[in-house]
Amino acid sequence: MCLFCKIVNKEIPANIVLENENFLAFHDINPKAPVHILAIPKLHVDSFNEVTGETMAKMTEFIQEIVKEVKIETSGYRVITNVGDNGGQEVKHLHFHILGGAKLKWGHFSDADPKDFL
Repeated sequence: MCLFCKIVNKEIPANIVLENENFLAFHDINPKAPVHILAIPKLHVDSFNEVTGETMAKMTEFIQEIVKEVKIETSGYRVITNVGDNGGQEVKHLHFHILGGAKLKWGHFSDADPKDFL
C-alpha cells in the first residue's frame, strides 16, 4: 500500500484541509510556498496517465473548493502534477500540488539551460 493510501486509510496522520467521499487534501510536509496543499483521489490511481475524465472533472471541483477554503482563489495559485521519474513524481499515487500564498517564481527552470536537456 502506498504512502497516500495509508493517509487515506488514516494509518498515517496528515494535516487535513478538506475531505469528501472521493478526495482528500492535506498540507505538504515539505512546503515550497506559504500554502502548499496536496489533493489526492481516495481511490488509488498511479498518475495523471491513468486518471479518467470523470475523476478529473470531480477533482477540478474539489481543487476549486480547496483554494476557497484557504482563501487563495483571488490572489492566485499554481496547480501542478508530476508524472513519472523524469517528471519528478516521488509518490506513485496521483496528486496535485496547490501552491500559493505569495508571488510565485518559476523556480527550477528560471536558471536552466535548455542545452542541458538535449
